Amino acid sequence: MAPTASQSSKHHFKHWVQGALQATPILLGYLPIGFAFGVLSQKAGLSPFNTLFMSLIVYAGSSQLIVVGLIAVGVTPLSIILTTFVVNLRHMLMSAALTPHLNKWPKWALAGFAFELTDESFALHATRFVEKAAERAETFAVNITAHAAWILGTWLGVVAGGLITDIEPFALDYALPAMFIALLVMQIKKNAQIFAALLAGGLSVGLYLYGWGQWYVIIATIIGASFGVLVEKWIKN
Repeated sequence: MAPTASQSSKHHFKHWVQGALQATPILLGYLPIGFAFGVLSQKAGLSPFNTLFMSLIVYAGSSQLIVVGLIAVGVTPLSIILTTFVVNLRHMLMSAALTPHLNKWPKWALAGFAFELTDESFALHATRFVEKAAERAETFAVNITAHAAWILGTWLGVVAGGLITDIEPFALDYALPAMFIALLVMQIKKNAQIFAALLAGGLSVGLYLYGWGQWYVIIATIIGASFGVLVEKWIKN
């Protein structure tokens, strides 16, 4: 017997609620980071509209913070575009990793998912998709909840921008790494994953200190993931 419209609506609503609840760790991190971005953008001279519009259509925390810093020192638009392009190249790796779980989705759904894919939502989805199939309503609920939190945090920062002269005492810069640590711990289930995480983290820091610019994230990720796969195969054999 086919489900009725009422049963179908309840089913979708249930998945939307579940997805929104799963996004709670991301929400708790995005609110303070979005707030910091909103405050810093006002200090850099961006209008409230442009600040909120950037969070709506760009939706890339590290890139947005980099853009604000570059605008503040008067860097040319072309340099800003090239810098943010390099910073966001890691999204190619993240989307490629999730592709096998989404091969049955229509193209419009893939486009919507790709638009809202971030480091944090990737970490959450990578764990979710291993445990169960990628349910579309639940997955979009995670992404939309996280995006809404980012926009809300940005708006709060814009409002408070004229009242706060220095955000450093609030230690808002720690919210992002703290959120990443929490999401990473949620994913660690095997020794190979511990090895990959430690290797990628160590390489990242080392390459950054060596002066590799924004490429250090991509290179460390590729090397860490590759060695993690080799270690996992070696353990199984």
